[in-house]
Amino acid sequence: MTDFWVFGYGSLMWNPGFEAVEQVHAHLYGYRRSLCVRSWHHRGTKEKPGLVLGLDRGGSCRGIAFRTRPEDADRVLAYLRERELVTMVYLERRLPVRLADGRRVEALVYVIDRAHVQYAGSLDTQHAAEAVHQARGVSGPNDEYVLNTLSHLNEMGILDHWLEDVGARVRALQSAAPSS
Repeated sequence: MTDFWVFGYGSLMWNPGFEAVEQVHAHLYGYRRSLCVRSWHHRGTKEKPGLVLGLDRGGSCRGIAFRTRPEDADRVLAYLRERELVTMVYLERRLPVRLADGRRVEALVYVIDRAHVQYAGSLDTQHAAEAVHQARGVSGPNDEYVLNTLSHLNEMGILDHWLEDVGARVRALQSAAPSS
C-alpha cells in the first residue's frame, strides 16, 4: 500500500474532517488560491452570489498536505467526494506537491472546473470584495467566510497577497457601510 496525501488550501487546512497521521506545510505549483467559485447556497444566493475559494490555473499555492493511513484512503476519498463534489464545480486531480521538508509527493487536489456555471473567472480584488461584501447565504455572510479564512491562514503562517488585498477591501466596505 502506498501513502495517500491530500492537499488543502482553504477550510480543509483547519477543518479536514478526517484523521491524518502527518500534516505538513506544502506548495502546489501551477494553481493559485482564488475566490473563483460563485456560492449560491452557503455564502450567497443565485440573485446575489457570494464567492468561495477554488484553485485556479496559474501561479502557486501554499497549503497543508495531509497523509492518511493507506487503509483509510478509500474512506477519506469517499468523505472528500461528498464534501467537495456537491455541485461538481471542482475537478479531482492527483498532482505533485512539494512538502516543507523538501519531499515531493503526489496529492489529491480539487481544482476549479472552468467550464462549470459557478466559475466566476479571474476577478480583480475590488470586484471580488464587492461581491463578497454584498452576499449572504445559509451559512452566513460571505465577508465572514473570507475574513475567517484570512485569520486561519495568518495563524498558520501562510500569506496570500491577493486574498489579503480582498480582505482589506472588504473591511473598508464594512467600515463605509451605514449603520442600521
